[in-house]
Amino acid sequence: MFENLEYLTSVDALRPPYPSPSSLMRAKQLDRLDRHCQSFIERAPLVIVGSSHPERGHDVSPRGDAPGFVRIFDAHRLAIPDRPGNNRLDTFENLLANPAIGLLFVIPGIDELLRVNGTARLTCSQELLETMPANGKPPRLAIVVTVTEAFLHCTKALKRSRLWKNDYRLNRAELPSLGQMIADQAMPANLTVQEIEARIEADVRQNLY
Repeated sequence: MFENLEYLTSVDALRPPYPSPSSLMRAKQLDRLDRHCQSFIERAPLVIVGSSHPERGHDVSPRGDAPGFVRIFDAHRLAIPDRPGNNRLDTFENLLANPAIGLLFVIPGIDELLRVNGTARLTCSQELLETMPANGKPPRLAIVVTVTEAFLHCTKALKRSRLWKNDYRLNRAELPSLGQMIADQAMPANLTVQEIEARIEADVRQNLY
């Protein structure tokens, strides 16, 4: 099935099916964080981080905490603290190899999104980290982003997905538990599903911050 698809190979072939973006859509792209962008970031409890590695390819990873957890330095710089995660460090390794970064800020209940692109550096400077604690614990590291592009993304995707409505809300019982899925994927010989789930619950309980 679908073995004989035709694929686009040039920008010339890409543009014809689409109308040109309006002058308004072009003008909304900024090279800085204006007051509206800063206000959006200050209220966003979730940011999706896009990065890439020259050998490994692309990666997307969520970062979340209470609104205001992303620190805005000025119109051109912001910092994202690293809260405990899975310790794979994929995003950090990517940024060390390629500093290009893309950010997507999300506010629950709001259909607009904020896109920010730029370059990133990693810092362990206590001067900054000590100002970004959660539950009394400073982060081990922060991503400092120099902004090159910022613009508010239109509402169409979230309106179509009805993300903040109940229309497509799934009963959790309709999916296997995370422990079951990991057991099926990793097939650990010495752990039962129950043991995996117990480890996941303990990690969330003890290492959320």
